[in-house]
Amino acid sequence: MDVGLASMVYNQAQVKQQASMSVMKTAMDGAEQNADALNKMLEGANESQKLATDPHRGRNIDMKI
Repeated sequence: MDVGLASMVYNQAQVKQQASMSVMKTAMDGAEQNADALNKMLEGANESQKLATDPHRGRNIDMKI
């Protein structure tokens, strides 16, 4: 096998691996952002649920005439 050809094949393999890693990193970053958004949404739902399950809230009001 020619040294120049072997070098070219090796370099193509490196480029392919770097491209694959770049795509994987982008996908992982997107998944992390989605997970963060989901966690924030669930935290907000928990706060709403705490208010909804408190039976004493909103039962009495203060009025001055």
